[in-house]
Amino acid sequence: MSGREKESYSIQSVENALRILEAIGDAGGEVRIAQLSAKLGMAKGKVFRLLATFEAMGYVEQASTGKYRLGLPAFAMGQKFISGMELLQEARPVMEELARELDEAVYLAVPEGRDVLLLDMVNTTQKVAIISLLGTCCGLDQAAAGKVILAFQKGQGKTTPGLAKDELSMIRRQGVCWDRNALGEGIASLAVPLLQEQEIACGSLCLVLPEFRLAEEQLYGHFIPRMQKAGATLSKRLGHIGIPQLSAFHA
Repeated sequence: MSGREKESYSIQSVENALRILEAIGDAGGEVRIAQLSAKLGMAKGKVFRLLATFEAMGYVEQASTGKYRLGLPAFAMGQKFISGMELLQEARPVMEELARELDEAVYLAVPEGRDVLLLDMVNTTQKVAIISLLGTCCGLDQAAAGKVILAFQKGQGKTTPGLAKDELSMIRRQGVCWDRNALGEGIASLAVPLLQEQEIACGSLCLVLPEFRLAEEQLYGHFIPRMQKAGATLSKRLGHIGIPQLSAFHA
């Protein structure tokens, strides 16, 4: 079915209802009808009726302040979707082992359009740590977690806005990427691709830590080899049959 044919089956009321749920989620807490009306360009009456429907089903709750927030069924639905993802299920034990060994926060990142989404995390036990970035999105070409995905996608040799072609080629050769301050001031990250068939990345494993803990000796002698090993283990579980050259990395 073509995009035009799909559009002909679009139901405006359903689209409006989903836009409201997304807007409440984006608000990150509680939001008033007037705010939703202004943001979505909908009449307050229409917003109220849709909220009332969601409230009756438990997907939206009205707080004592009169503001609205997502209800538990909405979160439960999201959790069911996430728990059913093969990638997340396979990644979780690898992430937990990696976080225990390195004692730094480990994230699972997946492409989301032109962005990369930090979908899951196992946190560090260290006292000095980066505040959780779970659910954060940034451009694929902005941080290590996205760059390693770009380097292992079809057409990776093409020009990518904000990212030089030779940088992608270097990342692909090394099988790893790291950055400083791309996710915020004082934050360093190191990422390896998660590969499926035909060397195509479906996501990345990303280590996120305070910049001062990414010393060169630790980077080359400890972090990179262990991250590459974890990425290769998870890639194999996802169907990648290549044999990574883990000892071939050179600074």
